[in-house]
Amino acid sequence: MSRRTPFLLTFLAMLAFAGNSLLCRIALQHTGIDPASFTSLRLLSGALMLGLIVRLRSASHTPGGNWLSALALFAYAAGFSYAYVSLPAATGALLLFGAVQATMIGVGLWSGERLSASQWTGLICALAGLAWLLLPGLAAPPLTGSILMLGAGIAWGIYSLRGRGAGDPIAVTAGNFMRAVPMAIVLSLALRGGATWDRAGVIYALCSGALASGLGYAIWYTALRGLKATSAASVQLSVPVLAALGGYVFLGEALSLRLLIAGSAILGGITLVLIDKTLTK
Repeated sequence: MSRRTPFLLTFLAMLAFAGNSLLCRIALQHTGIDPASFTSLRLLSGALMLGLIVRLRSASHTPGGNWLSALALFAYAAGFSYAYVSLPAATGALLLFGAVQATMIGVGLWSGERLSASQWTGLICALAGLAWLLLPGLAAPPLTGSILMLGAGIAWGIYSLRGRGAGDPIAVTAGNFMRAVPMAIVLSLALRGGATWDRAGVIYALCSGALASGLGYAIWYTALRGLKATSAASVQLSVPVLAALGGYVFLGEALSLRLLIAGSAILGGITLVLIDKTLTK
């Protein structure tokens, strides 16, 4: 792998992750697909893409994973879809990323990890930014959508923690996607005829699953081989920024002063925690 390859792969992966927010928001705002159907199609197409990648890498490799991790993956995907019924792309990505990192930091503290003074400063700054974003007011995001996205972030944080040291990350992710598909189908069936979709919505869901999720995760796991810990931790801060820019350019979403201030506090605070943590290992 050349020196430039990890950076190119990382850039593509971050675009894919931000693209997930944009595709989901566009589909649920401008097409006839419902959140449960979007989730089912996203997981199914993601499973097929990842399964194909696993087979192409080696015919002897088989998908891994387990049912508990698949449940966390399903909870993330479902919460993500339902949250974007009401949340703008930028706000959703920021809440998701903040919840993921808060979950992982919280589990670390519960397990006995100790934070330095600068890390505590960063954590308090991030929590204050999150509180500011969610305070009632005209610029506050919808409460139900915010709670759903925070729940999705917690689920993804749990999924990430469970995946540490679980083996080949692409094969593991492929297996978890496959196991999560029937859970999403059950959710769709539970709507009792409330499922709706149209051609555009299906296309967005398939692109979200196969390209932004399946291919995106495969690219990211490949890029990680050539990244230092600090780079891998800090580069993910670009996802909410890219989602905000994409929402502004493609969806005409406004960038409110509250979002800019809260986003700066959240991302800046998490940066202090992550970079200090990786540098002191």
